[in-house]
Amino acid sequence: MIPRVSVRAMAAIAALAAFTVWITWRAKALELGARHGNRPSALVGKAAPQFSLESLDGRRLSLADYHGKTLVVTFWASWCGPCRMEMPLLADFYQQSHNSGSDFEIVSISVDTEKSAAGNAAKTLKIPFPVLLDEGSHASDAYGVDSIPMMFVINKAGKITHSHVGFEPGLDILLAEQVGVKNYAPNYNFRPKSGEKK
Repeated sequence: MIPRVSVRAMAAIAALAAFTVWITWRAKALELGARHGNRPSALVGKAAPQFSLESLDGRRLSLADYHGKTLVVTFWASWCGPCRMEMPLLADFYQQSHNSGSDFEIVSISVDTEKSAAGNAAKTLKIPFPVLLDEGSHASDAYGVDSIPMMFVINKAGKITHSHVGFEPGLDILLAEQVGVKNYAPNYNFRPKSGEKK
């Protein structure tokens, strides 16, 4: 005998299927958008949109908290392959170039729908700067984020001076120039394949 499925269970299954299709489409659209070239954002040269978001550690951080410093804002997600390549590069750059007297900061804004996904990725990737959660996509909408990873450099006066879409090797060198880090030397750890000499 075949068990009967209730109308409520059928509706729940249909809703779950629709959500799965939508989130898969949204993820692919964001990731594929990054492959269409690095076009500057329409916000370059304009005042950066305000944001106030909760961080993974429960603090509320806003753009105003960074007034007087150059701020790098990067939008990313745990499921985004290029983002997972960019984050270690940004982490190395931050650890090598940032100290208590630095006049720049980096924040990452996760577009993940689940806090746990962003938290697990941040822990795995050892992200040393704040990870903010963009619940409701308010910040990503305000910044016109249609591809990830997407990065903005905001100067000390609160104006966007640079934007970058996607990941490419050497992004840290460009970033050093944008935030005014002098004598930056990339620390790329080349690990030879087994059998190769160093």
